[in-house]
Amino acid sequence: MRGKDFALLGFGCSALHFKAERREGSARGIHDKTFSRFSETLPMNQIVLIALRRPYTFVVMSILIVLLGSLTILHMPTDVFPNITIPVTSVVWIYSGMLPQQVEGRITYLFERFLTSTVEGIRYIHSHSYYGSSITNIFLQDGVDVGRAEADIVGIAQNVVKALPPDISPPMVMRLAPSSIPVAMLQISSDNMTPAELYNLAYMRIRPLLVTVPGIVLPHPYGGQDMQVMVNLDQQKLLARHLTPADIHKILMKQYLVLPSGDIKIKSTDWIVQTNASPIHIDHFGDIPVKREGNAFVYLRDVATVKLMGRVQQNSVLVKGKQTVIIVAMKSTEASTLDVVNGIKKMIPRAEQISPEGVKIRLLDDASTFVKDSISDVVHEMATAGALVGLIVLLLLGSWRATVIVWTSIPLSILTAIIGLHLLGETVNVMTLGGLALAVGILVDDATVMIENIDRHIEMGKELEQAIIDAANQIVVPTLVATLCIAIVWFPLFKLGGVAGYLFKPMAEAIIIAMLASFILSRTLVPTMAKYMMKSHHVAAA
Repeated sequence: MRGKDFALLGFGCSALHFKAERREGSARGIHDKTFSRFSETLPMNQIVLIALRRPYTFVVMSILIVLLGSLTILHMPTDVFPNITIPVTSVVWIYSGMLPQQVEGRITYLFERFLTSTVEGIRYIHSHSYYGSSITNIFLQDGVDVGRAEADIVGIAQNVVKALPPDISPPMVMRLAPSSIPVAMLQISSDNMTPAELYNLAYMRIRPLLVTVPGIVLPHPYGGQDMQVMVNLDQQKLLARHLTPADIHKILMKQYLVLPSGDIKIKSTDWIVQTNASPIHIDHFGDIPVKREGNAFVYLRDVATVKLMGRVQQNSVLVKGKQTVIIVAMKSTEASTLDVVNGIKKMIPRAEQISPEGVKIRLLDDASTFVKDSISDVVHEMATAGALVGLIVLLLLGSWRATVIVWTSIPLSILTAIIGLHLLGETVNVMTLGGLALAVGILVDDATVMIENIDRHIEMGKELEQAIIDAANQIVVPTLVATLCIAIVWFPLFKLGGVAGYLFKPMAEAIIIAMLASFILSRTLVPTMAKYMMKSHHVAAA
């Protein structure tokens, strides 16, 4: 009896275990059916069906991606780093002859006080006082309307002029950008010209020609001497004529007058009358009358010597012991370094044509070489990574057809990312290309999983089209979640501020756009290519 009881107990346990397994199997089947229905309702699965029904649509889409991506690369600005647009406005005051301590007390401090009481959105102010000049850099807060702030600064500067020392000129207000860096230097030299003549040539002829290059920013030339009229007063002769330097200054200011005098008609001819008291030639300065003594005049040549010469030299550029002039070319924030340098190279022959004989113009410190080398290094790394990824896919999948399908998604995803970056206002730089290089190994995941799953369904004996549909429905949710997880990882970079934000945001944008493009291509182009390229594989498996 005891053995029978044990047998009955074992049979009952087996029956219960069988029922439990059946319930579990039925529950699993219900879950699989529910998951399958959910997957089939996703829009991405509908795209797969459209790709199989209308394959030429997505082939044309791929061709358009290649064409638009290639055109975007050709016209997209190229630089080493992304544009860094920190809002900074610089105000420069010039008052020759004033000591730095006097500039700080009478100009810089007064201007800063007016700024802090009127302009809104100032982060901090950084000022420098030099001999005869003052530079005030106004750093604005993020999100401030820079144009409105600059208008307020200009208005304040015009009011401050009234409270500053007499005869001071209005300041120069300019916008600074960290991306506006020197991209090239032009050396202007001659064996038979003086430093003053070289400076005058660079400033009056060559600089206006270079300004026509799109995106270029040109400060004043360095080296040489700025031409000016020098009046050397003789103190003994001034005392003998009862004159002071102030009298000479007032007379010279009054002589520089050009007044409209209308016209006069004599018989049939209408003559235009011109009153011009300003000297035309350097020798005519001595003929300026400074005082009347009875019926005679005292001229400027009687109490002073007038010469045309250079100012006191503030800087000098020496090449092999000879003075030369340097023109530093900078680029604007939105301009491309390569375009600016190429424009300068095209202008050099024209500049040599308008220059006197013996003038030599050389291009120094060409930044485009560094940009080309940096970009080519990153592109080389991307190509190497793509080739290695294709080799690994070939070794793992064991099919050159699958490898071609997977590898095709890499350049198309990269080109799509470049188009998206261009629409977002980004440039081709080391950071964006570095982001694409990092994404090369990840871009093949969606296509690889799709091809491997299609191959598995074909080996199960399914028709090719049905195998593609079932494979796409089975992996749509995992691949979508994986792609979104990888993209979400880079979202914290958008919260970065300052210079780090401007540097790393383009990298995050490149990776995110490339990942989304890879996922979309795995649902469109990959099924289309698999439908035609895996036919022979399907026949062999059958």
